[in-house]
Amino acid sequence: MIGAGTIGQSRTRLFASHGMTVTVFDPRPDLADVVDQIRTESGVGDPRLVRMADSLADAVADADLIQENGPERPEVKQELFADIAASAPDHAVFATSSSAITASVIAEAMPADQAARVIVGHPFNPPHLMPLVEVVPGAHTTEDTVERSLAFYASVGRRPVRLHKESTGFVGNRLQNAVLREAVYLVEEGIVDAADLDDAVKNSLGLRWSAVGPLEGMHLGGGEGGLRGFMKHIGPSFASIPPATPDMGTEGMEPVFTQVEAAYGQPPRAELVEKRDWVQEAVLGVTGQVHKQ
Repeated sequence: MIGAGTIGQSRTRLFASHGMTVTVFDPRPDLADVVDQIRTESGVGDPRLVRMADSLADAVADADLIQENGPERPEVKQELFADIAASAPDHAVFATSSSAITASVIAEAMPADQAARVIVGHPFNPPHLMPLVEVVPGAHTTEDTVERSLAFYASVGRRPVRLHKESTGFVGNRLQNAVLREAVYLVEEGIVDAADLDDAVKNSLGLRWSAVGPLEGMHLGGGEGGLRGFMKHIGPSFASIPPATPDMGTEGMEPVFTQVEAAYGQPPRAELVEKRDWVQEAVLGVTGQVHKQ
């Protein structure tokens, strides 16, 4: 595990809870304390399942899969993956948690045999709870790397989804971005308050999407006609809604920032995070998605 920030800690906790030996490297000075905390949260009986490495080379020397969680900057990831490849075994998979930078960009200067093992394994936060992992191969990623990655994430109770083409933001973040743009627009225009917008989602789409995806939901909502029937009757009305064009800059979003901070605290109140995770765990239990943390 390269990088022990929020995502790296959560993924280490997940992998260790499934009995895997995880070696963590991060230049942060408090890494020893972080590793101790992960051991406690993982509930692992053997503390050797989570170990701390003194260098990147030591961390990856015996790895089957390297999960990178570094800064979201292409040049940093390119340099980091070159260093990883120089010290890792020839069979190791090089996975990035990047939410936008593609495997092709990361591997563009790597030799072909190394680029073949670079892949995106993008989680949703927090990874130890959220089942989704977006598995996105690059231009040079081999099918063997894809299959090994899918099998690995499935082995730790995740629901890997394979993308057939690279796309900035992948799937989850593109959908999240579309919803965010509409939400910001509605608040900026004074159509609804931020907290009321969240209540509207939690009491409609949020509930529905915990059971079905957007396409499945509309297919079911179309009756016997399915999605075709839905679009026949509702499609013209949907098509008449103009796309939102909010001001996503700091100044334009100031009223949104202000309302959100007033509603949820700044920094966000800890009890809200606890409630979010509790509700998500409850939903996973109801939907029968077995997971460990």
